[in-house]
Amino acid sequence: MVKIEDNVATIDVDGVRREASLLLVENPKIGDYVVVHAGFAINKINEEHALESLKLLREAASLIFDNDKQK
Repeated sequence: MVKIEDNVATIDVDGVRREASLLLVENPKIGDYVVVHAGFAINKINEEHALESLKLLREAASLIFDNDKQK
């Protein structure tokens, strides 16, 4: 989370910024990593888990992109 204002966080993933409600997360702080679903931050996670999840998502996206290029 890079910004918090009025219980809404600005989330940055690889330079793409989105907003998410913080109504479901206890004690949110700038710099926290959160899982977001349907516009709500639903869980805080530690940095190691967040970075591993992002790595796997990037790999999956790359595989999909490469597969689409071959069609």
